Amino acid sequence: MGGPADPPEGTPEGAPGGGEDEYRSVVFDESFVRAARLQEYSAQERITDHAPAVRRRPPLRRAGLSRQALVLVVLIALAFGTAVYMGVRHPYQTPAAQEPADPLRMTVIPLAPEGKVPGATDIERLYASSPAAQFRIGAEGVPLPASRRTAHFSDGQVVTALITARDYIVRSSLDPEVLTGRETRSVRVLLDPDQLDQFDQSFARPTADGRHAPTGWLVRFDPARTELAGREIRVQGTLQAAETDSSTLEVTSDHTFVYALRPAGAGQEAKASLFTVRRELHFRFDREDLRLHQAQLVVSYVQAGPLSCAEDSASRLRPLLAGQTAKEGGPAGTDPYATGSAPALCGALAPGAQPRL
Repeated sequence: MGGPADPPEGTPEGAPGGGEDEYRSVVFDESFVRAARLQEYSAQERITDHAPAVRRRPPLRRAGLSRQALVLVVLIALAFGTAVYMGVRHPYQTPAAQEPADPLRMTVIPLAPEGKVPGATDIERLYASSPAAQFRIGAEGVPLPASRRTAHFSDGQVVTALITARDYIVRSSLDPEVLTGRETRSVRVLLDPDQLDQFDQSFARPTADGRHAPTGWLVRFDPARTELAGREIRVQGTLQAAETDSSTLEVTSDHTFVYALRPAGAGQEAKASLFTVRRELHFRFDREDLRLHQAQLVVSYVQAGPLSCAEDSASRLRPLLAGQTAKEGGPAGTDPYATGSAPALCGALAPGAQPRL
């Protein structure tokens, strides 16, 4: 019988060295085998005492939303909120664009002649002998200037502002229906809606308070005393556009208008005279004004003559005609204690501004 480390049947034949073969380390001795406790689990024991070969997945929780569904709901809510915000707040609107338009501030200064007003039956001769000899006729004297885009407004928007300002100037200074006081609507429709109440009050209750003089909005004569001697009104002036901030364009105009006038109902044989009006207007535009072809007229500075300083020039212009002289007396008194009033102003018409006949 072999030793404790030998197999029960002895060392296999041909195995060199007996206990030196490669399997010696994995062969148990007889005492180890006899001491080993062998037990085979029954089928029930294998089921109950051992973990199953396949792990079962826990059942789905149906009490609430999954994480993916919750994320999707949040994204949809954010998208909807952004759409509502962009709809309410247009990307081109700014707080400044929503502010109401400023009221028009106006100044009307009558210019009184030193002597008699010169006149002639030949209107062309009148113009040729005056400083208006080289002025253009009618709307040709209000050309559009060369324009270019600004930092926040396109070429088209700048041109729209200039065209709207030009339309206002032409309608309020050259339209015969406006000049004779029979029409105001063609001028009114070009104004920002925030200024319409001030415009209407100016014509319903004219007053020389620097806010409600019709002659600050447009040129109009007293048809009971004056009529146009010809429709060829002479004009010269300039238009300029500039950006004041990211939401506002301003157009500044400075034009001189020269009208040939005669007494109302006097006929073609009556002498005509020239009447000069210089208008400096400041227009303001936000993007809504540009879209609607409207303007905010914020400053109107008017000098007109020959006029009498004693006459009221707030409601209508009452020109001195050929052969007439200015009445004695100055403008109406100014009360420094009255709030909200404008000072009464009057100037002298330079002799060089009259035709040299």
